[in-house]
Amino acid sequence: MSSIDYGERIPNNVGLADDRALQRALEHWQPRFRDWWREMGPEGTAGFDVYLRTAISVEQGGWAHFDYVKMPDYRWGIFLNPAEPGRKVHFGAHKGEDAWQEVPGEYRANLRRIIVTQGDTEPASVEQQRHLGMTAPSLYDLRNLFQINVEEGRHLWAMVYLLHAYFGRDGREEAEALLERRSGDADNPRILGAFNERTPDWLSFFMFTYFTDRDGKYQLCSLAESGFDPLARTTRFMLTEEAHHMFVGESGVGRIIQRTCEAMVQQKVDDPAKIRALGLIDLPTIQRYLNFHFSVTMDLFGADVSSNAATFYSTGLKGRFDETKIDDDHLLAGATYPVLEVHDSRLAVVQAPALNALNDKLRDDYVKDAVAGIERWNKIIDKSGVAFRLRAPHKAFNRKIGPLSAVRVDPEGIVTSEADWAQRHDAWLPSETDRAFVGSLMGRVAERGKFANWIAPPARGINNQPVDYEYVRFN
Repeated sequence: MSSIDYGERIPNNVGLADDRALQRALEHWQPRFRDWWREMGPEGTAGFDVYLRTAISVEQGGWAHFDYVKMPDYRWGIFLNPAEPGRKVHFGAHKGEDAWQEVPGEYRANLRRIIVTQGDTEPASVEQQRHLGMTAPSLYDLRNLFQINVEEGRHLWAMVYLLHAYFGRDGREEAEALLERRSGDADNPRILGAFNERTPDWLSFFMFTYFTDRDGKYQLCSLAESGFDPLARTTRFMLTEEAHHMFVGESGVGRIIQRTCEAMVQQKVDDPAKIRALGLIDLPTIQRYLNFHFSVTMDLFGADVSSNAATFYSTGLKGRFDETKIDDDHLLAGATYPVLEVHDSRLAVVQAPALNALNDKLRDDYVKDAVAGIERWNKIIDKSGVAFRLRAPHKAFNRKIGPLSAVRVDPEGIVTSEADWAQRHDAWLPSETDRAFVGSLMGRVAERGKFANWIAPPARGINNQPVDYEYVRFN
């Protein structure tokens, strides 16, 4: 069993005690991380006792220990999946070679860039969510928010370990910079656009954890295929925690839908204005929020055709989703993949070299997964008898990155004019009025077993506890 020594200052299963220089470097970084957490972590929570899950081992089924913890005392640490003896590189020019335990010199800059970009998303989402505790709809939801926050903090530790352990002075400087950038800061923003957006309310939070954390799943799955073994082992362990974040998002949106549909049936109303008058979030508003978060996440996969993606694959740094389950040569020489381009004000499918279209392949894998969850939300609506269907917008809708950003595309995938976009934009994306209304519903519910009017209770509690358990104690 790969247990974690909690007697260590930095809990880990990477033998940190045997590498004094690395241990000292990370112990130097640790107080800076704690300063960042105090400044940018969940607001006003230092004294709360939170029923949190902490890793105690990295074996399947042994990694989750539940107990009350004050978040500043959470034992963030460095945990890698157990090494796989004889592991090989499965794709690209090094296919069949032993996986690398050290950074290949010629790939150093690209590997560092991949790790920094992934690492930057982790503190960014904590910063985006730092005010949400003040408006949590229940103790159950407040605890889930805090669990996600501490795990994003641990994911930051995971990337910082790799930077310190394998990239020398450059890595240490990059690790410092991860604590200096700020989500939404005009002068020193986070690297990726979606991580500079505000998350002002709980509908946004649930959409973010459903859609944007799902991008995290697909990026981590691709990195878990990496020929650089420490990165692959690190991201495999991170995926265990990422699954909980997506569950919080899917179930959160589902509970909002359930509450709205129940009231629509009881009150016999379907007019959005009348639903809002009941203090509930109407389904068309949920659709507009869905459109926004889906489209922002589409951009996280990068340009549809990318030479960087080809390089990362060919050199064995970043694979495809479920690389080892794909039945091809894992080299992609001469293979093609369909991508979208704009021709004569229309979207057209063209064949691009598969190596260059890897971002779009990953995006398409993601879309299938995301749509499956939207269908689960539709089952909640269907079950209530309400005539409404949520839909994923077209993947070219509202894009800000790549060639599709040059045109306006409606949710159906039809290229439209700037004038038409300006006129119909508020029917497709949340307006300021929508955001103000949703914001007006937000207010902390901190009584055991009570839930805000706009959301249904969950079907079950956490770790076999009842739904009305005291998940957070305000001391």
